[in-house]
This record gives sequence, C-alpha cells and structure tokens, in this order.
Amino acid sequence: MSKTLFDKVWDSHVVKRIENGPDVFFIDRHLVHEVTSPVAFLGLKNRNIKVLYPERTFATADHNTPTRNQHLPVKDKLSANQLRALEENATQHGIPYWGLGHEKNGIVHVIGPENGITVPGATIVCGDSHTSTHGAFGAIAFGIGTSEVEMVLSTQCIMQPKPKSMRITIDGALNAAVTPKDVALYIISKLTTSGATGYFVEYAGEVFRNMSMEGRMTVCNLSIEMGARGGMIAPDEKTYNYIQGREYTPEGTAWDKAMTYWDTLYSDSDATFDKEITFSASDIEPMITYGTNPGMGIGISNGIPTAEAVGGGAATYEKSLNYMDFNEGEAMIGKPIDFVFLGSCTNGRIEDFRAFASIIKGRKKADNVTAWLVPGSHRVEEAIKEEGILDILHESGFELREPGCSACLAMNDDKIPAGKYAVSTSNRNFEGRQGPGARTLLASPLVAAAAAVTGKVTDPRELMELQEA
Repeated sequence: MSKTLFDKVWDSHVVKRIENGPDVFFIDRHLVHEVTSPVAFLGLKNRNIKVLYPERTFATADHNTPTRNQHLPVKDKLSANQLRALEENATQHGIPYWGLGHEKNGIVHVIGPENGITVPGATIVCGDSHTSTHGAFGAIAFGIGTSEVEMVLSTQCIMQPKPKSMRITIDGALNAAVTPKDVALYIISKLTTSGATGYFVEYAGEVFRNMSMEGRMTVCNLSIEMGARGGMIAPDEKTYNYIQGREYTPEGTAWDKAMTYWDTLYSDSDATFDKEITFSASDIEPMITYGTNPGMGIGISNGIPTAEAVGGGAATYEKSLNYMDFNEGEAMIGKPIDFVFLGSCTNGRIEDFRAFASIIKGRKKADNVTAWLVPGSHRVEEAIKEEGILDILHESGFELREPGCSACLAMNDDKIPAGKYAVSTSNRNFEGRQGPGARTLLASPLVAAAAAVTGKVTDPRELMELQEA
C-alpha cells in the first residue's frame, strides 16, 4: 500500500491503536525548557515516579531568560525560579541540561538540529508550539501542553489522534530577495491562520528542494501559524550532510543502518493526500504583515487590502487595523518603525544573520531605530564572530545580544513598548505578543535589515539594486 512520508513515520511509531480513539504514540526525542516543564516535573514528584528515558530528554533555558549579562545572577524572580527548577529537575532525573552560559545553550529549536538531536524519521515533542521546526529533517514534530509533557516524561508516549495529510507544492524559481520566511508568510496569507487545521503538511516541489536546511526549518517552524499540527520535508543529501558528524547523530555502522531507513522516507509516487495545494514561486515577493495575525500579510509593494477583499468579519478586520493604527488601501512601504528584532526559533540562525549583514554592510543604523539582534544559540553567536559578521554589525552601529527567545514573546526583559512598531523576524504578531500594546510587522531578515537602516518599511530590493549599481 502506498504511503505518504507522514504515514510512514507516524505508523512506525504507533504502539497501540484505540478503536474510535487516539493512537498511543511513541516519542523518540523530548525537548524541555524552563517555562512549560516545572509543573510536569512536580506531577512526577507527587506521584513518586521517574523519567522513563532520561537519555531521550534534553533540557535548555531559553524562553524566560535575559539576553544581556547572562553571566550575572538573573534579577527577575520568576525567571530565576524557573531556571533553578529546570536545573534541579534535570540533575535529579539525569537529563542533559544546558543552562545560561553553557556552550550548547540556545533556543530549543535551534540547538536540537545543531547537536544532532533532530534526525529524519524521528518523533519529537516539546512544550512549545513551534516544535514543528524539526519537521524540516523529515521528522514528525509538534508542540504539547504541560500535562502531555508529564505524560511523555513518565511513559515516553503520548495519546494523539492521527491528523489528516496535506501537501503544499511550489515549483519554479523564486524572485530576488524572496527568502524562506517570505514563502511561509505567502502560504499563510493564502490559507489563512486556520486553513490547515487538522492537517500535517508536507512541503514539496522545486522551491523546498532548493532551500538550505535552515530555510526549511523556517518554513516548517511557521506551519502551525496556518493551523497545521506540524510540517515536514522529505530528507535528502542536504539533510544528511547537515546532520552527519554532530554529537547525537549516529556514527559508523549505526549511521549506515539509519541511512537504510532514512532513504525510505519519502512520499510514494502514487500516495494519496487528504488535500493538495499548489502555488507558483513567481507569484511570491518579499512579504510583510499589516495586522494582528500571521495570515494578514501582503507583498511589500502592495497596499493594505480592504475588508471585502480579505473576507471574514469586517468588525474583526477593523479592530485589527485600529490596533495597528493602519487604514485600508494604505501603502506599507514608507511607514515609520521604531524597533527591529532579528532572532527567534524562526530566524535566529547563522543564515539569517548573513542575510541581515548583506543589507546593512556599508550603511548605518537609522537613529530612530532600536535594534535587538539575538542569535539563536552560542554556536550561532560564535559563527557570527568567526565569519566577520560581528564587525559588520558594529561598523553599522548595531550590537549583538546573547542567545535566547528574546522579543519573540513578552516573557522576558525584551519587550516592545506600547504603541511602538517593530519589524520582527519572529513568528507571531498577535496583540501584545511582543509586549503590551506593541505593534508587530512580521518579515524576513532582509526586510528587517532594510527597515533598520532606513527607519521605515523599505523594499530590500531597492537597497540591493543600489549595492549592485
């Protein structure tokens, strides 16, 4: 029987099927952080049970952490307590723990692939919605709630109904300055934030095959912003080259054995999906959001659409534009901005900093802009230094912060002030997501860089043309 990539990985991890109910589903890798794990560990303590497979569990501090002066004691009491609890719980149960300052520390969805924890065909969960990132390697990865974190810690299994399957295919060549972030925002703008609800998405076609692994991670990261349970891309030579030789990746005969399995991880040619969607690469341009959900995105050269053109409730649309202080029909280009955030599990990798640097090189940060540039891990931070990117940042008037989730979410010190506009490379632009009253414009590292040096929403293609002239 022909199967999709998703079917192959899912079915091989089902421990038991419950008639008219969920599957008992085995989890290969469990990633934990300081925010969603304390209550789960407390549940284990109250029941006097241990973590079943500590070697399959990995802990890092990232969400509620400062991105400056990490060598000093954490001032915020809540954050300090959460960090202490994670370290104590990890130590008690024999779980690898990478706290602030550790060379392996960073955002959970950045360090997983960096350390070879993420491999094709694996099942991966974390108490974080953007766990879908790891699907870029041909893994099934999704976020879980605190009670489910406890379930996985104690049994290495989870109760899950099998989602439906969707394939999104994009062929053709991408236009200039169109990045994986733009591809993802384009898809979400077409499907809306609920268009993939109940589905696991496979991304296929020339565009995704040509993407780097980091680009694929960005796309899969944003899968849940259109309602999907997760996203995945079939592994290929790029995948194997990326993971080979990393700490937790199989070696020697174990690698050969794994490759025998990994080479089967693709959708059969006659496999059937519950839903098929196709887009053309040539239709995508650099994107930017104008509203209060990731689906409210447009090509940067376009004006803000009317409520009639968007569809849905006019009252809700009006509320969103009122929050942003935008109007129907207005151009996005030229709108003044206050903050730029480069980072997060969506765009905090070295490739993203390379892109940012390519725009700002030889230019200066705009005086009206506060820029927070936050690497996704210490390894990204080291690469920024080794590749000379830090010098470019400093010469242009930018400074680099320390790894963490930072301004992606209002859970640490890096909050955008009320009423201020932030061009952000993160994943969500909900009301208050980056701080109470903050206004977020989601965009790629290229668009963020263009805004950072001009002080307003700017098409990066304009700056790229000047560089080439």
